[in-house]
Amino acid sequence: MGIDKNTLIGFGLIGALLVGMLVINNNSKATYDLEQKRINDSIAALKPKVDSNAVKLDLQKTDSLIIAKQTQGFVQDTLKAAMVSLENNVMKVTFNTRGAQPARVELKKYKKFDSTQVLLQSGNFNKISYNINSGANTTAQSENINFTVQPVVVNADKSQTISFKTRDSTGGKEIVHQYTIREGEYMMDFNILTKGENLFTGNVINLIWQIEASQIEKDHKYELTQSQIGYSEQNNYDFEHVAKEGTKTFSQPLSFIGAKQQFFIAAILAKEKFESGLVSWKIPTDSNSYIFRSTANLKLPVKAGNTSNTALQFYYGPSDYSILKRYNNKMENMVPYGSGIFSFVKYINRYFLLPVFDFLQKNIASMGIVILLLTLLIRLITSPILYKSYLSGAKMKVLKPEVDALKAKFTDKTGQLDQQAFSMEQMKLWKTAGVSPLGGCLPAVLQIPIFMSLYYFFQSNIDLRGKSFLWSNDLASYDSILKLPFAVPFYGDHVSLFTLTAVITSMLISIYSMSNMQDNSNPVMKYMPYIFPVLLLGVFNNLPSALTWYYTISNSITLILQIVIQKYVINHEKILVQINENRKKPVKKSKIAEKVEAMQESQRKLQELKNKTSKN
Repeated sequence: MGIDKNTLIGFGLIGALLVGMLVINNNSKATYDLEQKRINDSIAALKPKVDSNAVKLDLQKTDSLIIAKQTQGFVQDTLKAAMVSLENNVMKVTFNTRGAQPARVELKKYKKFDSTQVLLQSGNFNKISYNINSGANTTAQSENINFTVQPVVVNADKSQTISFKTRDSTGGKEIVHQYTIREGEYMMDFNILTKGENLFTGNVINLIWQIEASQIEKDHKYELTQSQIGYSEQNNYDFEHVAKEGTKTFSQPLSFIGAKQQFFIAAILAKEKFESGLVSWKIPTDSNSYIFRSTANLKLPVKAGNTSNTALQFYYGPSDYSILKRYNNKMENMVPYGSGIFSFVKYINRYFLLPVFDFLQKNIASMGIVILLLTLLIRLITSPILYKSYLSGAKMKVLKPEVDALKAKFTDKTGQLDQQAFSMEQMKLWKTAGVSPLGGCLPAVLQIPIFMSLYYFFQSNIDLRGKSFLWSNDLASYDSILKLPFAVPFYGDHVSLFTLTAVITSMLISIYSMSNMQDNSNPVMKYMPYIFPVLLLGVFNNLPSALTWYYTISNSITLILQIVIQKYVINHEKILVQINENRKKPVKKSKIAEKVEAMQESQRKLQELKNKTSKN
């Protein structure tokens, strides 16, 4: 149905009327807002000025009175809180006497991307707290109670213990927080000692543990992808990715729960296990803030009686497999040496790559050379597989003229290939010649576990962190030779040279392999040498430079071996002689092969019948 002239004019007038109303309303609103501002300013000028500092002090006093009312006799001076420290040769823990809890944890041997010390706990969000029955029908959170710090005690084993005490006005109830650290250890003991009846409802401590994971590495986005919440429930380790906001409920006994970043862990452990709990996590809306925040609500049973000692532990340290393995509590699983369908490769990493890597780095100063030697060793081990793959390719190449003849035989006058008949005859040719069609791809499949194990290894090994090589300042992060003024989709905002070398060597391998293929007439296959490396360019650009350096070396070695084996090791004349000898031998067929051939033969006859019917 068409629209006549009058209808168009009507629509135009209605549109003009609506626009005019919007303009008038906006002007009217602006005038109204100005008038209201003038009136409010006049009223404000008549009011007496308020001292903001006095208001702030009144609010602090009010809050203190509320806390004092809640904590009753357990609070000594709510307006004063002191900071005290306890340290060993690897970390320094600063405690707040209010709540008797860690306020700041500094790792002495590690630096952030900006060259400042790594802080695994710092800021007001972090806390450890629990609810107590402070009086008749009143409760209080331990974070609001001021404790009195006791002198540091040096124990017989050279460990150090610091205690914080608080008690009610009658002296009948007492709480002690006791922390112990040992030289060279990232694990800190935390004991909650109590005296008095009915401090905890139902003899259960409802513990709240909050931790904020601040940015440590230079790539905020990549660090988030490598961050997890790890836990051991019913003695089984599992983890949750924190890339998106989420929660996890625990209904079974829980040994530990920890916030893992790319290379560092903050965890809380219970020697008698938490009986249940819930953890939630959130991520910031911008990349200039923390990585994620985690809140765990944990239930911890307390022995009935007038006194109790609840044994906990904190771990603040690196995600180093060798260190975590010593604790014998499954925390070593927090180092992601393999997960998902490739979880089996963690055993290759733990029991082969890691020992070899540790041996090399103890004897060689340059981490880049360590990776080079590790790559050479791996390529040496896999060279027999590589040789079999190239040998199979050489056999295929010898048979190429016969395959081409078969293709011509089963191609009709219109140029249409009878693919089914051709495939059957090609399989017969390969069998009589003693060539397996899986000979080329099976060795490649067998190399996938090694490929994936190295992929996980170089992303998770903390020993690579901060190590420089050539133009890379940190082998645990991407190398950058050029910072782009904008971000390219699926690529990033920088240019990684090791990524370029890995991609170029991969492209050279693909081009060389294509030139030796038996059949490269497929137009899609012609572009594969260029498509795959371009995809790798987007994937590798943000990966650790140790990984892209490894791929560069591995690709270069593969290309050299491929050329040497195919041109100087494999004797094509001997292969042809061997194929001719294989043809003289009777071909043994398995029952499965016989069934497949029978099915193919019946399908071929059916197709021929259809072709005859269509011609008639």
